[in-house]
Formats: sequence, structure tokens, C-alpha cells
Amino acid sequence: MGEVYQMNIAGCDRKLPICPINEHMDIAGFVMFSDVEITERTAAALLEKCPEHDVIVTAESKGIPLAYEMARIGCRNYVVARKGIKAYMEDPIHVEVKSITTDHVQKLYLSKADCENLKGKRILIVDDVISTGESLAAMEELLHTIGGKVVGKACVLAEGDAKDRTDIIYLEPLPLFFK
Repeated sequence: MGEVYQMNIAGCDRKLPICPINEHMDIAGFVMFSDVEITERTAAALLEKCPEHDVIVTAESKGIPLAYEMARIGCRNYVVARKGIKAYMEDPIHVEVKSITTDHVQKLYLSKADCENLKGKRILIVDDVISTGESLAAMEELLHTIGGKVVGKACVLAEGDAKDRTDIIYLEPLPLFFK
């Protein structure tokens, strides 16, 4: 393993690999996939800090395990904003987003059924990491379009300047690594 950043997240010690983003900056890669312990512990810890909500929304894909676990032990309802239109999605709506970890503009989609499930509900947006906030802003825009009420925005790690935001709930700060 190359260079790593060591941290404790919800009582779990983890070594996050340092990953290059561009010639000026690296990030510590945090991936919840395959890590059941961190998913369970972070979900429980975040729920203790979050406001009352009816449904959890996350963007495909790294936030899915967290959204599922938070919904399983909490409100029992979650929706995934998909990155592509699937055959089962009737009358999808979308918004465009540019993320720090993706090299191109993406779209997030909600189906007509998802929109009906979310309309008028108290929504908690969750993700694994919030950095620039671009994905978060895009999801908020999408949810406001359909009449959802965002009551909170939560993530496991707040990366870089996101740690100074007062509008998000997070467990730990995560530094950026400038070259």
C-alpha cells in the first residue's frame, strides 16, 4: 500500500489511501463499500445528530450503503438519485452535477415514482463525503423542484473547507493534501 491517511471514524480506525486528483492536490480515498462495520457505526452515529425526517436521499453510488443502513435503523425509507436512466424509470427528471472525484459533468435522475414518494416529505440528504458541495447543491435543486422539503444534509466526512460549513452535519473533518 502507498501513502495513507490514518483516522478514527465512529470508533473505527481506518487507513485511507492517498489518491491524486490533479497536479496540485491529492485526497484521502474513503470508500464504504465492503466495510460493513464502518457503514453500521457511521449510520448510527449520524442518526444521533440528524433532525427528524421521513425519507433519506442519496446520489448513486458511494452513499448507497450509508443511506440504506440509516433507513434500516431509522425512517425505513430511502431513495437513490440515479446517474443514468433505467428501463423501469417512468418520466424521469434530472439535474447536472460536477463532482471533485469525477472528470466530467454527470446527471442525477429521479423517476416519477421517486418524485411521488418524496413530494411533501421531510428529506435528509446523505452522502459519504462532502467536499465542494456541488453534488449536494444539485440534489437540493432536484428535490426542491419536486416539492420535497430538505430538513438536513449529512455526511460521514467533511473534506477540505466543507468542515467550516454550518449547513451540514458530519462526523469527522478530512483534510485535502496540496502538492
